[in-house]
Amino acid sequence: MRIRAVTIADLPTLQDIERAAGECFRGIGMAAVADDEPLSIKELADYRRTGLAWTAADPDDAPVAYLIAEPVDGALHIEQVSVHPDWARRRIGRSLIEHAAARAHGLTALTLTTFTEVPWNAPYYARCGFAPIPERDLTPGLRKIVAEEAAHGLDRWPRIAMRRSLPEPH
Repeated sequence: MRIRAVTIADLPTLQDIERAAGECFRGIGMAAVADDEPLSIKELADYRRTGLAWTAADPDDAPVAYLIAEPVDGALHIEQVSVHPDWARRRIGRSLIEHAAARAHGLTALTLTTFTEVPWNAPYYARCGFAPIPERDLTPGLRKIVAEEAAHGLDRWPRIAMRRSLPEPH
């Protein structure tokens, strides 16, 4: 498995990965999440342009997973990490997270928001070193993200912001 920068040609495949990964939510009573459309090609292209979009590619160089991120209040905020279900349980998501962490130069942490009661969400990220951020400790940028997610209806299910500190540069 090779991790590389996302290309323009990859963008439709990233949408397909997101749709396939979303289907897992249907089986746990979260059909609205499964039915939610992935980010648009333009939105994905915007992440690609910032240099904060990576894909894990199979031996034929086809994307099977991706991670997109953006700087938020001194941290690298993981906006999305998705692994195609055919490639799940191979540590690909964790590899993408580690790849992002290694490229978060000058930033203090990784952050993300996620569902608390979905096994492959908050419990998984806790195993990857993330810890819950108490609501009182949310930065202004994370508060904005949480509010945008609520406006999109994601707060119908319990959600949490999480943080993983990054080592100080030497």
